[in-house]
Amino acid sequence: QVQLVESGGGLVQAGGSLRLSCAASGSIISINTMGWYRQAPGKQRELVAEVYNTGTTNYVDSVKGRFTISRDNAKNTVYLQMNSLRSEDTAVYYCNADVRMPLAFAYRNYWGQGTQVTVSS
Repeated sequence: QVQLVESGGGLVQAGGSLRLSCAASGSIISINTMGWYRQAPGKQRELVAEVYNTGTTNYVDSVKGRFTISRDNAKNTVYLQMNSLRSEDTAVYYCNADVRMPLAFAYRNYWGQGTQVTVSS
């Protein structure tokens, strides 16, 4: 099986920065899309950013210009650089990835356990 482990969350003042990391481990042949989602109390989980295996990225409007998603394929890791953080960015951030395992004919989707990001205001 595949595991996704997030790190880098924590407490930060408004206007500050954090970098989240998510490392995938296990029997991995390849990884297609990798992304970050977040869920604030009382709200639905939303896509924050994603990066395809081509390098193309996609962001929710509220983080455009502030967040940058990137990936290191050699390390099976995806990052989310978060700058100019606002209180409304406070949420649990989840890593997500489409992973192909040995002898599999299709990708399977996996979630990380989540990491808390709290922005004070």
